[in-house]
Amino acid sequence: MNNPDKEFIKELVRLDVSQEDAGEAKKIFEACGDVADTLANPLVTYDEKRNIISKLFPQSLHKFVMSIVRAGAVERTGDIFDEYISVLLENQGSIRAVVRYVTPLTESQQADLRRFIMDKFVKEDVYIEYRHDPDIIGGFILNAGDVEYDKSYRTSLRMMRETLHSKAAEYVEGAENEKKAPEGMGDIISVLKTEVRDFDVKSGATETGFITRLGDGIARVHGMNSVMYGELVEFETGIRGIVQNIEEKSVGIVLLGDDYGLTEGSSVIRTGKRAGVGVSDELLGRVVDALGAPVDGLGNIRAEDYFPIEREAPGVIERKSVDTPLQTGILAIDSMFPVGRGQRELIIGDRQTGKTAVAIDTIINQKGQDVICVYVAIGQKSSTVAQIVNTLKKYGAMDYTIVVSASASDPAPFQYIAPYSGTAMAEYFMSKGRDVLIVYDDLSKHAVAYRAMSLLLHRPPGREAYPGDVFYLHSRLLERSSRLDDEHGGGSLTALPIIETLAGDISAYIPTNVISITDGQIFLESELFNSGIRPAVNVGLSVSRVGGAAQTKAMKKVAGGLRVDLAQFKEMEIFTQFSSELDQSTTELLNHGHMLTELLKQPLYNPLPHYEQVILLYAAQNGLLKDIPLKEIREYCSELMSYIRSYGQDIIEEIEENKLLTDELAGRIERIITAFGE
Repeated sequence: MNNPDKEFIKELVRLDVSQEDAGEAKKIFEACGDVADTLANPLVTYDEKRNIISKLFPQSLHKFVMSIVRAGAVERTGDIFDEYISVLLENQGSIRAVVRYVTPLTESQQADLRRFIMDKFVKEDVYIEYRHDPDIIGGFILNAGDVEYDKSYRTSLRMMRETLHSKAAEYVEGAENEKKAPEGMGDIISVLKTEVRDFDVKSGATETGFITRLGDGIARVHGMNSVMYGELVEFETGIRGIVQNIEEKSVGIVLLGDDYGLTEGSSVIRTGKRAGVGVSDELLGRVVDALGAPVDGLGNIRAEDYFPIEREAPGVIERKSVDTPLQTGILAIDSMFPVGRGQRELIIGDRQTGKTAVAIDTIINQKGQDVICVYVAIGQKSSTVAQIVNTLKKYGAMDYTIVVSASASDPAPFQYIAPYSGTAMAEYFMSKGRDVLIVYDDLSKHAVAYRAMSLLLHRPPGREAYPGDVFYLHSRLLERSSRLDDEHGGGSLTALPIIETLAGDISAYIPTNVISITDGQIFLESELFNSGIRPAVNVGLSVSRVGGAAQTKAMKKVAGGLRVDLAQFKEMEIFTQFSSELDQSTTELLNHGHMLTELLKQPLYNPLPHYEQVILLYAAQNGLLKDIPLKEIREYCSELMSYIRSYGQDIIEEIEENKLLTDELAGRIERIITAFGE
């Protein structure tokens, strides 16, 4: 409650209206909805409002209700009355309790309940509100302070069902393992008998709260004073939520599902654990949602462990320097902007410039490289995700890939937690010493989902309406990507976040944030893409801050001058575009640049192996391709590599085994290329 409301409550307390009278006024407002609308209507005069109040409310409440009308707080009467009663109880050393029942309690039961609450909370008095709630089937639920005592039949039935489900799952798993029904069939019967016998004693004291405001996937909850930020909570309908706002009198919770069946006053229970996902090797080859539940129709996934979606990034002491390449299979990237295992390399560009294609090529190229891949689709169309999954299946990449999908039709909270869930799954494999690649496609939509969620939580908007912690949103995600040293398992997590720009503006808010977090960026340009240069990598704006440390010695040797050659070519091309006569050196420089540009063009979903990249770059940089017409370079290179695979297998094996390019090996490469040309 804000400061003006607090001051107003203090004024109401001075009127000295009792708890019972305030409760009676609340009931009248709840029973007569039209009265609240009339009293809030500015076209109705104050004299008319006084007449209505005098007819409906007792004499002791006239000033009280009229004060609410004059303050324009009629539409918030529910909150006003609850806060007023809470303040009175605090001043009197009392406590407020709510009892939900099906069968009304007798006078002796009510007296026993009052004594129990007073003894439990060491209070002089207690204000008890009784509510009829047929949904609990039988028994009762007591909410006192922020603790709930659940003696309802509904909870007992739920706990019985969960126990039986668990036992049945163990029985089925045992039958599958033994290929026959296990001998302990009688155990199920004994469990069932025990559950039925103990049905009426199942209860528990849990820290709870109740919903005071609900809408747009956000619940404002009163109570749960000890709840943690990021904790998973459960609503009475069974859906879950994550605590995102912790305020003085309430907490803001984002719902992970439909709010059907929830209303103001519905109860919320703490689970005591942070939001997380179940993880196991069975995730490989599957498509799951942001909570780790399968959405591909291939059956359930049994979890071996539970990893929180929010986890502290490895410290500096646990990390190891990045020195092992993670080949993307894209010649332009592996030669000039190499990616190392444990690196964070941003893929940035306008829409429809091939950002996702670069990431999918990289995943396809990991086949046989002992790298687990996680592709996180954030805010994508479901049809687009389905096409990507089909592409990965076509090239045999789904065998080592997990697809986490939070599509555009999913609520903002699902799009918000999807990259964290994907990272938790990746960390499970990294903790086992495996190398993992994760793609976030894309973090622009992730930031938009977080902005929508934050505005609904009434967080103050900042630049472009993003909340002030939007930088921390991505930094705490990407900092989890690292390469661990041998003492901590030696695994690695390589991140390829994707950011979509508008009209090539990389100086916008979100792009500059992510650029400052990552270890380099691959900038894809619309003009290059539309001119047929694909992948459309802008050599001038792209960079890898790891550089040669993530390259093999063979690649470093053949690609050393490539970026300089392309930069000189671009400058000279602009400088000479209006010249009619060019000297021989300028002509050779331009021809070499055109040849390199043509060589770096690469078809979709056709990643090149390391040895092929080394051989082609050696041929280009040593003038072995200068006599080939530009239109024939791609076909020539394809036939050349087929020839080398047939007659130069020893060259391929030596490059792949040693990752070196010695003078002797270079001579053999040159001879076989010359032989092919002849």
